[in-house]
Amino acid sequence: MPEFILHTAASRGKADHGWLLSYHTFSFANYYDEDRIHFGALRVLNDDKVAPGMGFGTHPHQNMEIISIPLSGDLEHKDSLGTTAVISTGDIQVMSAGSGIMHSEYNKNKEKEVCFLQIWVIPNQMNVTPRYDQITIDEEQSKNALQQLLSPNKEDAGVWIHQDAWFHFGNFSKDSEFAYTLKKEGNGLYVFLLSGTLMVDTFTLSARDGIGITEFEKLDFKASSDLSVLLMEVPMLKF
Repeated sequence: MPEFILHTAASRGKADHGWLLSYHTFSFANYYDEDRIHFGALRVLNDDKVAPGMGFGTHPHQNMEIISIPLSGDLEHKDSLGTTAVISTGDIQVMSAGSGIMHSEYNKNKEKEVCFLQIWVIPNQMNVTPRYDQITIDEEQSKNALQQLLSPNKEDAGVWIHQDAWFHFGNFSKDSEFAYTLKKEGNGLYVFLLSGTLMVDTFTLSARDGIGITEFEKLDFKASSDLSVLLMEVPMLKF
């Protein structure tokens, strides 16, 4: 039988720095909950809003796969690899920090905030050569379907990372039903609802709720309203 762990939107950690409003599903910075350190290899899931023209100054990372998904606005990226890029809604950014990288992320616009998801996945290889990549997805492929955003395979759809993880995104209309089958035995699935209402087994998720699911191979979902959802399959690492 599937096992579930529910994280409601209201139960998340919150950091309001004026220029940054961030909600933390898992322990991060000054927010710490010993029961919410990670879900398997999924270490960070931050829901960030950055004020116009503001951002994260240059800072280091090491041995982490960092994925950024803009929900609105434009985010400008610069790093020690010489990369300068802007990601917008429909783009997916991935950075393998590996042996060490410095980067900054700023709101490109002076008039409107940028909203994005910052996601960290623990890698299965340490001290790899740092790398940066980004793609633009065809949002038509996510209409009443699960569109792959990320995988371990360079040849597959979406970006790739150093971990046996798969991310999918979907926009579903009310009363739509869909299913998810694990790509790898023993992995778990973390569902993060961006908008709308979703039925997962006996649970009803609302916007920004998350639920971790283990001990299953295939699971059915039903959209109680029009919705957008992110599904993250990750190995169930213990540490």
